[in-house]
Amino acid sequence: MSDPDAHERFMRLFLQHEPAILRSVLVCIPQLADARDVVQETAVALWKHFPSYQPERPFINWACGFARIEVRRFLRTAHRRALLSEQAAAAVMASDETFAPAWLERERQLADCRARLPSEHARLLDGYYFEEATVETLAKRYGRTTEATYKLLQRIRSALLDCMDRKIAEAAQ
Repeated sequence: MSDPDAHERFMRLFLQHEPAILRSVLVCIPQLADARDVVQETAVALWKHFPSYQPERPFINWACGFARIEVRRFLRTAHRRALLSEQAAAAVMASDETFAPAWLERERQLADCRARLPSEHARLLDGYYFEEATVETLAKRYGRTTEATYKLLQRIRSALLDCMDRKIAEAAQ
């Protein structure tokens, strides 16, 4: 991303919400140094995906979604540290009064919206998020170009977010 205004917007948003992101990570990863590493990885992921951020949505919710992915990745790959299992981390996050209601509702909405996806899209998401396959690997697997696979993943994420937003609007009525 070469837009200097985008860089400044990102930095302002991230720095404003970094303490809350760190607190949410510390719930599952109590060692401060490890938690800071996860927040740093979260920042990298946020910056990579910042072009897809929609400013009308709360940045903190968007950022915490990425933080949760990074926490899970850390917990899966940190065998030697044996902090918490992924299930225990999810349970701790769910019990945290600050985040539980919104996260549980969003997870329920996401599961419902994901169930409505075409099976090919669901398999692509599973490959990317659960198998942690690279986009290049997925492109080869499904006979697409890397660029087309990136764009499809972005469209799928956008469709899921739109679906979830519709569900929130419907629930509020």
